[in-house]
Amino acid sequence: ANISTINIQRSKDSLKNYTTIGSVLDPMNKENGFVDGRVPAGRVFYRVFVAFEGGRYLFTKAYKPVIDTSVAEPTLPQHLKIDEFTKEPHQQPGLPQPPGVIAKPDVPLIPPYIPSKFIFINKENNVTIELPDATENSRYSIQFFDEDDKKLFELKKITEPYLVVEKVNFIHAGWFYFKLYQDGILREKNQFYIPKEGKTGIPASEIDKRF
Repeated sequence: ANISTINIQRSKDSLKNYTTIGSVLDPMNKENGFVDGRVPAGRVFYRVFVAFEGGRYLFTKAYKPVIDTSVAEPTLPQHLKIDEFTKEPHQQPGLPQPPGVIAKPDVPLIPPYIPSKFIFINKENNVTIELPDATENSRYSIQFFDEDDKKLFELKKITEPYLVVEKVNFIHAGWFYFKLYQDGILREKNQFYIPKEGKTGIPASEIDKRF
């Protein structure tokens, strides 16, 4: 069956109180991944919500995070001499660092892209907004900008917990960013990528163009 949505959910209780912390860009990919960049202190559990076309859905069992022991520690190549290192505040990708010294990078380091858990792209490449605690009194608002920092439009006084903004409102494909406010306070600034018609996901050529 065609999958329409895959959401990652987190809770401090394995049975209830789950909140959606993110969604995959292309739920029909055979493999998908997600990085939780805001793990709270204490116990935490994860599960996945999968929605199918036609309205059916399921939740996976709850899982506690464990240390991944399948990844071997990288070793320092023998030909790399200690005088090739410097005190500069950078890290050589893929190499362990000797104590007290840090390697010069050959390429600029780009932080991993972590999609917002509130605003993300769905299977149809439309912008999905999930604000579980949105009410008449919550006073949520969202400002959308293009990659040239030009303000496109703003949604004020959002009172619905689930909204979909059609991609045509963004005029063209590419990177966009938003500012999410709650009661006038900036709650999140993040970005998303709208693919060209007929395509899904973020092309590799676009990863380095994030702003």
